[in-house]
Amino acid sequence: MTLLQFTLLTLVASLAAGFLGALTGLGGGVVITPFLTLVFGVDIRYAIGASLVAIIATSSGAASSFVSQGFTNIRVGMLLEVPTTLGALGGAFLASYLGADWLATVFGVALILSMLASNRPVRPVTPGPPDPLNIRLRLPSTCPTPAGPEPYRVARVPLGAGVMLGAGVLSGLLGIGAGAFKVLAMDQIMRLPFKVSTTTSNFMIGVTAAASAGVYLSRGYIEPAVAMAVLLGALPGSLLGARVLVRATSRTVRLAFSVVIVLVGVQMIIKGVTGGG
Repeated sequence: MTLLQFTLLTLVASLAAGFLGALTGLGGGVVITPFLTLVFGVDIRYAIGASLVAIIATSSGAASSFVSQGFTNIRVGMLLEVPTTLGALGGAFLASYLGADWLATVFGVALILSMLASNRPVRPVTPGPPDPLNIRLRLPSTCPTPAGPEPYRVARVPLGAGVMLGAGVLSGLLGIGAGAFKVLAMDQIMRLPFKVSTTTSNFMIGVTAAASAGVYLSRGYIEPAVAMAVLLGALPGSLLGARVLVRATSRTVRLAFSVVIVLVGVQMIIKGVTGGG
């Protein structure tokens, strides 16, 4: 395969990854990393480095649109970014000392768990007793709806922060945005509206990925040629995904994406267990 063919295929895959990452809040790494590893045989560490670049592009492209539309809760995002970034740094350092086969296996398991987490039924938006931190940190806000802005509160902030710490470790270790776990924490635990959870996750994953990318870059795991192709595809894809999400949430896309995650996850597990690359 020529360099031109490699670049074009990577651009197309990154475009799809950026679109799905912005649409679902999961980050584009769940597509980019297995694509580079399984299709082109790229070492998983270099694939993770490239996918972190894709996640940064996805977050940057989608976040500006979501913030301007009033969906993103910036206060919640910045608060939860602290434990997430700390976890991402730890995961990135840990990845340097783990074997490629072990990483592939953990990646596959994380993909399947992400799919299961992101497809859990959505709980009611309005929580019960208000969390003291909810008021002290001024986290309540409103979510745009066809009927006008809808107010909401935030519950169980400490528990949500704990889940974010684990999501950060996965992000740094595996080169994924770990968006499913972030959406799970905000939607299921902290009881934010689903669109707020998704858009705030998009806002957060770029910062988390940037922290991890610095470690991968310092260790030489980001190849400029691959990262550039990923960046040029993921950015327009994320902008397109942001446009679609603002208009409507497609259950068909979520189902299709879940099927892709399971297929890729199983393949990565097989690759890691058998040592196939």
